[in-house]
Amino acid sequence: MTTGTPPPTRPRRSRARTLLPLGLAAWLVLEIWLLTAVADAANGFTVLLILVAGAVLGAAVIKRAGRRAFRALTETLQQMPGQPGASTGPAAAPTESKGNGLLMLGGLLLMIPGMISDVAGLLLLLPPVRSVLGRYAERSLDRRMRRAAPGGFSDAFQQARIHRPDGKVVQGEVIREDGAPARSDEGPGADRPPLTG
Repeated sequence: MTTGTPPPTRPRRSRARTLLPLGLAAWLVLEIWLLTAVADAANGFTVLLILVAGAVLGAAVIKRAGRRAFRALTETLQQMPGQPGASTGPAAAPTESKGNGLLMLGGLLLMIPGMISDVAGLLLLLPPVRSVLGRYAERSLDRRMRRAAPGGFSDAFQQARIHRPDGKVVQGEVIREDGAPARSDEGPGADRPPLTG
């Protein structure tokens, strides 16, 4: 007995997932080769000093970036409505709130033993490099989100959610008598907030 539906096909594996293990292995081999080359050129003590200096500098960078991020979070929470001393106007963006993630990544790369990771970490400590990488990451994430959901986040939350008695949530949409889907901004109860569970 056959049905008219074809068997499900396995999704193709992305190129990034295929090449990532190979790139990681090549990076590790190159890091070990560079450390042995520096040890041959100078001595083992020099390599040890470079690794310890990278770890100490990386820890200091991560600690500083963490403090900046915590300070920005505290400022944001203090500016929320209802908090003592909060302004009634629009909330201003906290100072020094951008680039903390890339700064922490730079510190982490400095802490990882190896020359290539140290150079990449030192590059991430430079503000122009961080701003360029931050803008690129933001554009790339925005592009991927638009490709994944053409309407964006706002359309994703416009769908109705029906709660069944057993607690499961079933997504769906309301269909009017004339066959057109009902919009959330028309009809009786349009001014009501959406149901939350």
